[in-house]
Amino acid sequence: MGHRFAETVFTESVRAIQQDEGSRDSYTRMEGGEDYNNLLSEREAQFITERDSFYMASVSETGWPYVQHRGGPIGFMKILNEKTIGFADFSGNRQYVSTGNLRKDNRVALFFMDYPNKTRLKLLGWVREVSANDGEQLSQLEAADYGAKVERGFIIDVEGFDWNCPQHITPRYTESHIEELLAPLMQDNAALKANKALSSSYPAVIGEGPLELVISGVRQLTPRVRAFELRDPNGAELPQITAGSHIRIPVLLPDGETTTRHYSICSNSDRRDIYEIAILKEEDGAGGSMTVHEQFNLGLTLRCELPENYFPLYTDNRPAVLIAGGIGITPIKSMTQALMARGNTLQLHYAGRSMNDMAFRDSLVREVGEKISVYRSDKGERLDIRQTLSMAPDNTVIYVCGPGRLIDAVVNTADELNINPERIRFERFSTEHHADNCPITVELSRSNMSLEVSADQSILDAVLEAGIEAPYSCKTGNCKTCAVTVLAGDPDHRDSVLSETEREQSKLICPCVSRASSEKLILDI
Repeated sequence: MGHRFAETVFTESVRAIQQDEGSRDSYTRMEGGEDYNNLLSEREAQFITERDSFYMASVSETGWPYVQHRGGPIGFMKILNEKTIGFADFSGNRQYVSTGNLRKDNRVALFFMDYPNKTRLKLLGWVREVSANDGEQLSQLEAADYGAKVERGFIIDVEGFDWNCPQHITPRYTESHIEELLAPLMQDNAALKANKALSSSYPAVIGEGPLELVISGVRQLTPRVRAFELRDPNGAELPQITAGSHIRIPVLLPDGETTTRHYSICSNSDRRDIYEIAILKEEDGAGGSMTVHEQFNLGLTLRCELPENYFPLYTDNRPAVLIAGGIGITPIKSMTQALMARGNTLQLHYAGRSMNDMAFRDSLVREVGEKISVYRSDKGERLDIRQTLSMAPDNTVIYVCGPGRLIDAVVNTADELNINPERIRFERFSTEHHADNCPITVELSRSNMSLEVSADQSILDAVLEAGIEAPYSCKTGNCKTCAVTVLAGDPDHRDSVLSETEREQSKLICPCVSRASSEKLILDI
């Protein structure tokens, strides 16, 4: 991790103060390792070329440091090779302080800042000046379609670099970035206006559950995620919940059918005044999230079922690794807050498509600081699941929520690393179709009926479509409500709730998600 930065910066006096302040041990790892070099990787190269400015410090003949801001078009700092960068020196106020300093002492320190993502890279190097008469070298540094006059160029031989922590960086956004963020919201606003007539005909009260809640606040967290604040209509305290709880929300679909959707309660579990849910708008979903985004407004009353928790947080002092993908951050957020309040050691890993798509990212960074690692797929950043699980202490409890492929990767990697399955906790938000699903025959023993279940159909749905009454709740293998006994056949378990004892000795299966590895199953229904 050191990239030879520590070799230069951690002088004898610096190491002494680190020792005095108790941080020396944590920095020794920077002074060695496989990547202990001054070579820029793809990550550093991409980060540098995405910047439109940086800060550069030089040292004057009086011994005083001088810091200058350098700006230009995105990518004006060029990556010449894995240990050399360079930029064109555009004409400015013509004080030439940096240029004069560098002709006497060609050492520089650079800070590259990404304010929206609260990320910074610091770099040390040796500068070589490129004359305006050296057309061939200068052409490598010029910025196309940028009108500023180029007076000279600077080439920097990299001595070392290091990534800084995100603490105390205040996010700042450019005008173009704000316009990009607002564009989807403006589209949503236009769509809401277009649906105004439809919205006015939407009922004021939906559902028949025992818990009456009113929408008291709406927040747009990302272009596709909207948060809804729910309160008791009379201001009474809400039922106590625990981190990981969810609530079933009634939704009136455009065809007139009233259905329910399960949403994690992502507000702090200690709060009794509100529940907050955050809902991803899925254009190609079953219609529930689209209806919620288009029709749920302030003042709407929802008669819901009481909150439940199929994804409970452990209660002891063991450390935790929390992994969230996309909208899977909703239960993980409340777990993070609960663990922080208890003082448990934790690491939070949050993966998303882009910074703009990651709900609660900013607030979590403020709350947990260095304990959070963020991965943006549009920047080529990937969570190394094997390394994350391998480095966790042996008693760590691991929670994961998000897309099925993420959950499967964590579960499978944990199995390869011989991690006790009891330490792996996960929750799926939806039932994902497996490409290798095959049609199966299911016999219902007590109903004296045989069903043909297609490859894209769950056993539970086939049972319900046949007119058989069967209990169910989540339809995602999280709650155990639909569990039934297997009388014959080989089940293919895909739930996240049944224990090995329930599967092997009690012969239970969750028909909402699980299938069969044999051609036929006989169920006690």
